[in-house]
Amino acid sequence: MKKTAVLLVNLGSPDAPTPGAVYRYLTEFLNDPRVIDINAIGRAILVNGIIVPFRHRKSAKVYQELWTENGSPLIHYGKRNKEQLQARYDENETKVFLAMRYQVPSLDKVLADIEEWAPEQLIVVPMFPQYASATTGSVHDKVMALVSKWWTIPELKFVSQYYDNPKYIQGYVNNAQQFNLNEYDHILFSFHGLPERQLDKIYKDNKCRNHSCESEINDENFLCYKATCFATTRLIAQGLGINESRYTVCFQSRLGKGWIEPFSDQVIREQAQKGAKKLLVFSPAFVADCLETTIEIGEEYQELFEELGGEKIQLVPSLNDSEIWIDALEEIVNSRL
Repeated sequence: MKKTAVLLVNLGSPDAPTPGAVYRYLTEFLNDPRVIDINAIGRAILVNGIIVPFRHRKSAKVYQELWTENGSPLIHYGKRNKEQLQARYDENETKVFLAMRYQVPSLDKVLADIEEWAPEQLIVVPMFPQYASATTGSVHDKVMALVSKWWTIPELKFVSQYYDNPKYIQGYVNNAQQFNLNEYDHILFSFHGLPERQLDKIYKDNKCRNHSCESEINDENFLCYKATCFATTRLIAQGLGINESRYTVCFQSRLGKGWIEPFSDQVIREQAQKGAKKLLVFSPAFVADCLETTIEIGEEYQELFEELGGEKIQLVPSLNDSEIWIDALEEIVNSRL
């Protein structure tokens, strides 16, 4: 077997729940041209002159709520996944590394460690099941930029997505089975939002809405984030026997106009207006619980729902460090070995 480095990469987290650490994290994250895909001058003014200066202190307070005795859940579960996956391989032949796209452990440092280890091949596994240019695309872009400077470049294999991996799907099915689905008035599959223009760029006609993204995967939309979000939802729903009339696919964490609809908070409002008292929410874009799941869904959406007369929003936990998630990662890596 070839000497192989496996690089797991997630989005990242501040080093600490402090204003200074959050400022550094947001500055690096939001200045990525794949995240905010506008002209460089406009992005610099928007990010460095408006968003980060005015949001970092408020965001730090939210991270303080999220933080645990193990630190950032995203980092904690990333380290656990690295250790769990490494246990499946002989470290002399296949060595697992963990990096974050933003902040630490940085891609620069971890790739330097990989270069020193001198593998014959490098398999890059972004921890994003559905492809998006702002997440997986950014990871691939950064890895290529750094590895291209090496004198000896190993065989490179990039994993673009695994939205339909059976074990990834089964992990969410398993997590949902701890709840009685019949007790809930409606079920939400809430994915992280993106600007619609980022979806449009995938297509030759620059119009995502002209393609069947809500109902099928085809030769044109297989790398469309919206299409794969709907595909993931259909597979989880099938695994649980949930009729299509009982659930809604929606998108959270929008930062402005022109983002993918329907918005998760608006769907919650609509359900409350219909008299719903209990909602079950999946968030399959996140393989580890984080700010968007624990805080945004578990606390902010719960508060909104109660204000509108609802009672309970139940978040289905992410895959975190479950054995079936490591089974999925092993399967993904083995398919590239």
